[in-house]
Amino acid sequence: MASAVKDAPPQRIALVVVVGMSLLAIAFIILILVNPTSEAINALAVIAAPIAAMVAAYYGITLSIQQVKNERAEKEKALARAEVAEATSRETEVWSAQMESGLRVAMAKLNAAGVSTSEVTKAAGTPADFF
Repeated sequence: MASAVKDAPPQRIALVVVVGMSLLAIAFIILILVNPTSEAINALAVIAAPIAAMVAAYYGITLSIQQVKNERAEKEKALARAEVAEATSRETEVWSAQMESGLRVAMAKLNAAGVSTSEVTKAAGTPADFF
């Protein structure tokens, strides 16, 4: 039953509900045309009430299953986006570490050559005591 409910497309679920309720309505109409006594109507109501409840429960359960399925799919998409963002963040950290290392090497070479590095420090946007 669970696999049938899981694989059922939404149109089929709606069709089951409509057919079930239509059959109950037809049964009431036939009963009223054939034998319209209150006892007969009460007997059909006693039979129809649980059937209607089962059809409604089936519809509710399948709707809930569909919502859970959709939520799981959204969760998977969100996790995938989070993983991509995390990977991008790591790549950015690696790149910035490489740039900082290259800048430190360049600053060390400029200082060793006796060249002023104040303009490089300003362009890099680093504080004066960074290097």
